[in-house]
Amino acid sequence: MLSLFTTTLHGPILRALADGPVRLSDLHAQAGEPTLKTLRGNIGNLIGIGALEKRRPGGEPDLLDNELTSFGRDLLLVAEVLEDWLGRAPDGPLGIDSEAAKEAIRALLGGWGSTMLRALAARPFSLAELDGLIGSFGNAALDRRLVAMHSAGQVTALSADWDMVAYAVTDWLREGVAPLLASIRCERLHLEGGTAQVARIDIETLLLLAVPLAEPLAALNGTCQLGVGVGGGSGQTFAGVRAAVENGKIVSCVTTLESKPGDWAHGSAVDLLHAIVEGGPNGLETGGVDRLSSSLLDRLHSRLFASAADRR
Repeated sequence: MLSLFTTTLHGPILRALADGPVRLSDLHAQAGEPTLKTLRGNIGNLIGIGALEKRRPGGEPDLLDNELTSFGRDLLLVAEVLEDWLGRAPDGPLGIDSEAAKEAIRALLGGWGSTMLRALAARPFSLAELDGLIGSFGNAALDRRLVAMHSAGQVTALSADWDMVAYAVTDWLREGVAPLLASIRCERLHLEGGTAQVARIDIETLLLLAVPLAEPLAALNGTCQLGVGVGGGSGQTFAGVRAAVENGKIVSCVTTLESKPGDWAHGSAVDLLHAIVEGGPNGLETGGVDRLSSSLLDRLHSRLFASAADRR
């Protein structure tokens, strides 16, 4: 879903329709006066996936307005969250329709699609280590993705004792979880039959990247578990993270789960996406004396989605 925003006009079109239906001539002006052929092509793309629809205003049979569907409104949220993230780029704000923004989005998606983000979310890795761990992409393909992420400010190069460069994720990359979460949630709500199910590696990657952003957690102490069921039928498994907190600081975050945790938030993958994007438990079952898991989820929502929520 984020790949839609590597095409320049999709974001401006969604923004222009945020307050209601808009006629083509007005939409042309609000989108920066591109060629009508380009504008119609981008509108057609959004209609094709179900994000826009044409409607005929009452009493004006020869005119058509462009209007967001429910899918389009959720896609607009993805665009808003993406804009917030791009606005915090390390070298200065990036406009969503800029070439630098498109490069940053492609770099993020390249790391996600290659599963490099799952590895780097846990600890720094060198290219050689990533190549040995992932294997299916090849050294050259992984190198291109690392270079793109490094150029975009999403990973930083560290000097290792064995004279190999290791790469660590930046805080800005961790914040890139927000558009990823919003995008995956939008896909599950509106394109469930045409997209892959949320897998264990997806949940682990998202939570390993996001949970450190929840600091500070007041003066809380303890261990909590965020877990969801992934897969279907007899193949369903449980995935998530277990985080330890000392005086509000997250001191560890691992993917080894307990069968009977003392503090937890459990549910489906979609429940977890809703809880972080929208705030509140949203279908998750929570428990524990300290309510640490609930505090962690509330803090993640506030950190990642408060700006977008304030605009709504």
